[in-house]
Amino acid sequence: MKKAMFIVNPSSGKELAGDFKDQTIETLTSMGYEVDVRETEGQGDATNFARQACQEQYDLVTAMGGDGTINEAVNGLAEQEHRPLFSFIPLGTVNDFARALGIPLDPQKAIEALKTAQPRFTDIAKAQNQYFMNILAVGQVAENVSNVSVEQKTKLGTLAYLIEGVKALTSEDETEMTVEYDQGKWSGNAVIVLVALTNSVGGFEKLAPEAQTDDGFLHVFIVKSAGLPAFIRIASAILRGKIEEDPDVLVIKTEKVRIETQTEMTCNLDGDEGCTTPISVEILKQHIEVLVPIGDNN
Repeated sequence: MKKAMFIVNPSSGKELAGDFKDQTIETLTSMGYEVDVRETEGQGDATNFARQACQEQYDLVTAMGGDGTINEAVNGLAEQEHRPLFSFIPLGTVNDFARALGIPLDPQKAIEALKTAQPRFTDIAKAQNQYFMNILAVGQVAENVSNVSVEQKTKLGTLAYLIEGVKALTSEDETEMTVEYDQGKWSGNAVIVLVALTNSVGGFEKLAPEAQTDDGFLHVFIVKSAGLPAFIRIASAILRGKIEEDPDVLVIKTEKVRIETQTEMTCNLDGDEGCTTPISVEILKQHIEVLVPIGDNN
């Protein structure tokens, strides 16, 4: 019988994981898997569990939790000699990776969709010794978002990120940065640099409309100006899916990027605090095989 490791974060989704745990086990069993359930108790547990699944040659790893839990599971799978098929049930605040892959944001529907889902290879990115599947951000906005507490996420959801982002973007707090990429180098003051793999960033699905989960590229956005007027103009461009037309935004498509800042800054990886600058990022093309719903066109 095929083996599946089911990694559950019991504190995700306003602690709703328990409501969907049994349904997921029943679904995976009906798909022909012997299910090994592992519950996380702290940071890094999902990574360790997923890495163990690689070492013990499991056939499938299914993770249930928010973007942080999914990111940890991907970190456990990345660059392992044997990488099991991957699937996940989104329970987080934003769920960008699920949005990009067309996985239902309703947990019950996501579990049901596993029954007919098909495997598809997707890109991830490597930043120093960490991995991410959706977004890396550098700048004061990123540091503010990293400081959003679990309580704020639970109470306010996506609004918690939006509040912190608006506060930083309208503060005119720019940072001197240098960004090196395949085609050249840019230096100057910027409020934030985003490195995206998917079309969904912070719940906004039009920031990088051309980004595909398997296109083999990093989509880099350098936002050069802060302050309220620039924020209003850029926000409007994002909503129209035309951010590349804004004069204060530089859009770059590359396979590698290196970001340096005048003073050391903490990067935000998939919504959580990550490594510090200077940082080098590279794409790992079609690195993870993920179960996605039939009819997904992203």
